[in-house]
This record gives sequence, C-alpha cells and structure tokens, in this order.
Amino acid sequence: MSLPDGVTRRAFDGTQSLATTGEPVYGESTSEGWRQWVPDRSKLGAMFELGVDTGLAGGETVLYLGAASGTTVSHVADFAGPTYAVEFAPRPMRDLLEVAADRDRLFPLLKDARAPETYAHVVEPVDAIIQDVATRGQADVALSNRRFLRDDGRLVMAIKARSEDVTREPDAVFADVIDRLKTGYEILDRQSLEPYHDDHLAVIARPR
Repeated sequence: MSLPDGVTRRAFDGTQSLATTGEPVYGESTSEGWRQWVPDRSKLGAMFELGVDTGLAGGETVLYLGAASGTTVSHVADFAGPTYAVEFAPRPMRDLLEVAADRDRLFPLLKDARAPETYAHVVEPVDAIIQDVATRGQADVALSNRRFLRDDGRLVMAIKARSEDVTREPDAVFADVIDRLKTGYEILDRQSLEPYHDDHLAVIARPR
C-alpha cells in the first residue's frame, strides 16, 4: 500500500515513522520541516502504519468528521487539498482554530456531524470523508454525510465500539455498524486498529 503524496517516512530519534510537513501541533517530534505522525494518537495514522488501503492519494478535497483539537486533521491538511473539519465541542474547536491559523487549506466548522444540513451551504463536493466520531449512531453519521461525497469518493472511517455500546462485544458492534453502512456504501476493506487503538475498526467504503 503506497502512502499519499505528502506523507512519507522519516527518522525521528533513530526510529522510522510517518511524517508530513507543517507546523507541529501536539508535541510531536520534528526534523528538517517534517513532523512525526504518531499512530497511537491518530486513527488514520494507525491505518497507514497497518497498511490499510485508504484510497487516499494526496491533494483530495476532504470532509473530516470529528476533528477534535486537530491532531489528525492537521496531518490531513498537510497532504490533502481543501479540508473541512467538523467539530461539535467549543473547547477543542478553540485549539483547532489555532491549528488552522498555520494551514490555509484547513477550514474549521463548529457544527454537529449528525446534522450535515447545518453546514451543507459551506462544504463543496469532496473526494473523501474521514470519520472519527465518538458517538452512538456512527453509521448514521456516515450515511447522512454521504451527500457530500463524489460518486468515486471514499469513506475512511474508524468505528469505535465502546462509543456505540459499551455492554456488547466489539465484534458484534462492528457487524451491526457495517450492516447499517451497507444501506448506502459498498464496503471495500475493514481492519482492526490494534495494537494502536483497542476496540476500533477501520472501514474503507465507497458510495453505492
């Protein structure tokens, strides 16, 4: 699996790691303008480390759902094109605004990913939806935001089992979420994100 243009491997403190160019955000190591992409702190970074074929090539227009303080979406904006970053909580949004100040392709939106109609007037058609939301109804979030995704686009999703139902076995939760996703998406790949993230499943899909 090849990495997107703008993502490479560099040596940080003697260890090879994923890296993008840009201003540091979360205390990650830097070297000659490159910043380390720490997979333990990023579901997408873990996907790249594990060899998941995300379909991302670099330069895409991206809708990022669940941007939080900007740890992962900052790396995305370093290698992608226009990147719309949706985050619901005001406190991490303040951090995200600081991250965006150094990135002219990153557009923070203080919105709820479960209500895409509230930002439909802002977001253009996108090549990829990257989703990392810690809420019930993760499949419904992906389905409701499908309206923005081009016909040949990709959904790159990290399913968090404990956010759906902490009482059930993760594999059962993953199966239910995928069944729901199939009403609007064709599933291309799925892979556990262990050992980087427990009880998380990467899902790559395209719109039906």
